[in-house]
Amino acid sequence: MTESGTAAWTNPLRDDRDKRLPVIAGPSSLVIFGVTGDLARKKLLPAVYDLAHRGLLPPGFALVGCARGQQDDFPSIVRDAVERYARTPFKESVWRRLAEGIRFVPGDFGEDDIFERLVKTVDDLDAERGTGGNHAFYLSIPPSVFGVVTRQLAKSGLATSTSDTWRRVVIEKPFGHDLTSARELNNIVGAVFAEESVFRIDHYLGKETVQNILALRFANQLFEPIWNCHHVDHVQITMAEDIGVGGRAGYYDGIGAARDVIQNHLLQLLAFTAMEEPLSFEPAALRAEKVKVLRATQPIGPLDQTTARGQYTGGWQGGEQVTALHDETGFDPKSTTETYAAVTLGVQNRRWAGVPFYLRTGKRLGRRVTEIAVVFRRAPHLPFDSTSTEELGQNALVIRVQPDEGVTMRFGSKVPGTTMEVRDVTMDFGYGHAFTESSPEAYERLVLDVLRGEPSLFPGDEEVEESWRILDPVLTHWAERGAPEPYPPGSWGPPSADAVLSRDGRTWRRP
Repeated sequence: MTESGTAAWTNPLRDDRDKRLPVIAGPSSLVIFGVTGDLARKKLLPAVYDLAHRGLLPPGFALVGCARGQQDDFPSIVRDAVERYARTPFKESVWRRLAEGIRFVPGDFGEDDIFERLVKTVDDLDAERGTGGNHAFYLSIPPSVFGVVTRQLAKSGLATSTSDTWRRVVIEKPFGHDLTSARELNNIVGAVFAEESVFRIDHYLGKETVQNILALRFANQLFEPIWNCHHVDHVQITMAEDIGVGGRAGYYDGIGAARDVIQNHLLQLLAFTAMEEPLSFEPAALRAEKVKVLRATQPIGPLDQTTARGQYTGGWQGGEQVTALHDETGFDPKSTTETYAAVTLGVQNRRWAGVPFYLRTGKRLGRRVTEIAVVFRRAPHLPFDSTSTEELGQNALVIRVQPDEGVTMRFGSKVPGTTMEVRDVTMDFGYGHAFTESSPEAYERLVLDVLRGEPSLFPGDEEVEESWRILDPVLTHWAERGAPEPYPPGSWGPPSADAVLSRDGRTWRRP
């Protein structure tokens, strides 16, 4: 009650529980270092436009690009990227509002003068655009430069927040090369920014289907009672690409499939799949459960039999002749960097004891697909003739992350006819069919979360370090074992990958 005795009025559309209006970022600017690179051009700049088109950016928003070399017509470069890669239709009125707040600051990241100009630019934007002193710095640059830029941000005062303003830093993967380098990187960034101000981007966590894992498990009574070692036989997590390393050959050589995908994307998918229900969906509670799962995860040995790696050869794929890995421009012909990796992990807790998690990723495979397949144990007793169930497999719940986002359930059903014949059938849920609104791109969700200060979908420093702890023994083992095994393009990996599962009487799913 106010002094006059009447209740204070509040706007009901500003209630956090009200879903009628979308959550909009507050006054702020996004500063992108390395703005002329492929990631910024194809993903970040289009994501910013898409957010503006959807009305999720405030009037007080600005976009600042930083890179080497002068860009006299930087807004035109941004416009070209938006017109080519944005998800939403190009609209002149939206572009004009966005373009008013676009600035470019050229220079070498190791020099003080670029940061002096950047200080003046963001100060001017605070006055002109009303960005309120709130600035997010997106490091779309090689990891070797992370330390240089963060120290310069601290030296120039740009990293300093106040009680009324915030400063955040966004780091692109890879988060180090191994556990030691990841800890060094965390120490470098942590010396400048508090952990709650550090956002480590894993774009897979921005995908609607990944977030739907949590809804599927914890919003439904149907699945959770059987989500354990008593009912689950094993879990397969696959990220397959049908392209080669192409223009990324120089970056990819020395990194490989395991570091590039398993350490971050697939281990995060494992954490979402295996975690316990959090007390709430507050960021701290969600991260705590993910960390507990990762701490309980170990590679299963012997690693000679439970892991596999390969390199694609040349040949025919999809009706065209493709180049072998060692013939890719910029790739060392003697390199032992793998383009296919498969590992077997175990989560050593009561829920998952004895359930293997098979993670695989590769390039030049049969098709582009990312999925999580939870494969259940067979029924303990089948009261049918053996010939009636010859084509019956194991029940499975398959979460398709990309493409054709959705969920598939596989179970046995009687074939119409006079005999009792049971065969596998599937039941599909597809996002494209169930909802009228198309799913936003992952970077849209993640950029918006950075501007809102919502860290739930960003791995914390402990998650990064635990992921490297899990993977490091496998990488060390491979480094001592010579070259990876070759596999033909369009296949599903080397023969050793099939042997990983066949030794336990299992087979890889054909996505």
